[in-house]
Amino acid sequence: MRSLVNLFTFVLIIGVLTLGYRSTLVPITLVIDGQEYHLRTQQDTVATLLLDIGLTLRPEDRVTPPPATPLEPHMVVTIACARPVYVHVDGHDALFYTHATSVEGVLNEARVSLLAGDELEVEGDLTQASLRARRLGGVPSLPEYEPVHIRIRRAVPVTLHEDGRVSTFRTTAPTVGEALRRLGVVLYVADGIQPGLGERVTPGLQVYIKRSIPITVHLDGRTIRARTHRERVGDVLADLGVVLTGQDYTTPTLDAPVAENMFIRVVRVNEQFVMDQEPIPFDTAWQPDPELEIDNERLLQPGASGVMERRLRVRYEDGNEVDRTVDSAYVAVPPTTQIFGYGTKIVIRTLETPSGPIEYWRKLRMLATSYSASTAGVPRSSPYFGRTATGMQMRHGIVAVDPRVIPLGSRVYVPGYGIGLAADTGGAIKRNRIDLGYDDDNLVLWYRWVDVYLLTPVPERINYVLD
Repeated sequence: MRSLVNLFTFVLIIGVLTLGYRSTLVPITLVIDGQEYHLRTQQDTVATLLLDIGLTLRPEDRVTPPPATPLEPHMVVTIACARPVYVHVDGHDALFYTHATSVEGVLNEARVSLLAGDELEVEGDLTQASLRARRLGGVPSLPEYEPVHIRIRRAVPVTLHEDGRVSTFRTTAPTVGEALRRLGVVLYVADGIQPGLGERVTPGLQVYIKRSIPITVHLDGRTIRARTHRERVGDVLADLGVVLTGQDYTTPTLDAPVAENMFIRVVRVNEQFVMDQEPIPFDTAWQPDPELEIDNERLLQPGASGVMERRLRVRYEDGNEVDRTVDSAYVAVPPTTQIFGYGTKIVIRTLETPSGPIEYWRKLRMLATSYSASTAGVPRSSPYFGRTATGMQMRHGIVAVDPRVIPLGSRVYVPGYGIGLAADTGGAIKRNRIDLGYDDDNLVLWYRWVDVYLLTPVPERINYVLD
């Protein structure tokens, strides 16, 4: 009986201690490369937590928050594991642990530079999913990744000598023939290659190509295709027995270097001289005629075209005219200027009107319209409402004119309207247009052609020639 009591007491004590221990555990979420683990711990920092669960991280692995951070209830601790990458370059194999997701990023971390012509081979995927994490009894474990292998095959410099031209390129090709093929060099049976196409490529290799050049020559309506080792166009034509005479020429020129697939054209040239006549147009002039009444004109001297004789040099290439130039020219017959006279004579005449006779010195045919203060386009609120361009009050007897035709201040007579004073202008009143003014309460609409009489006295300045 005593033993049972002792056993019960022992179990009770263990339960109380266990309950007290569990009450001191802190709940933590651990995320390893996206895999979540929910833990409870009595550890006080991130570092001691990782040590307690047996996780040994590499220096490249990232822990958030930092290892020295004190743990708090419900804290999330994230581990991003670096992935293994082997870089094979320049005879060395180096293992890197990286978070880079691109080959460029890995090479930057490894401080490896790619040179022109280098070949890059990647085995594996930097963004691969991890192998399934091993979980033993719910204990977190680090994921496993298949290593990625990056292999760099360095290109070696090769110098190509081709008919005097020297160029350097880099290649990873194993043989001379493969290197030239990758470079896009087209070879012909007659071409000489040193060293041979099957020779191994080594750093600093010198490759020499002696080419036979294909060319095409066009002359005298024929096309000749050939291959040559000559270096100048003139030497090629000499080999073909082509002779140039006079102004014959070639394209390209005789001293031009021969290039592959060059097209050489021989152009036969001859020149002829021809005579040509060209008319010389006559000028027209105006002059005042005091014997002719104003607004009239007459021909004082008829015009006549002249004749220009020219000696032309006509150039033919391969029988086709390509150019004409003036070799010499002279005036065989000079042109005669056509002269018109415009009247400047002023004649004062009398016109009988319903209001009695008036004297006028000029009669013009004009298109008459009409307007008043309200139809002039100026709002009543404007200080210029009802005012003319000369400042006068708008009324019957004020007319708007083009000052270049009728000077402002002139008195005019319009049949059916009466006498008006030219005291206003308008944007639409140009040349042979006159706008007859009215009061607002007696506006009469006009739109017809009328004779307009300019009354005496005659102004000192007269525009004899109207547009």
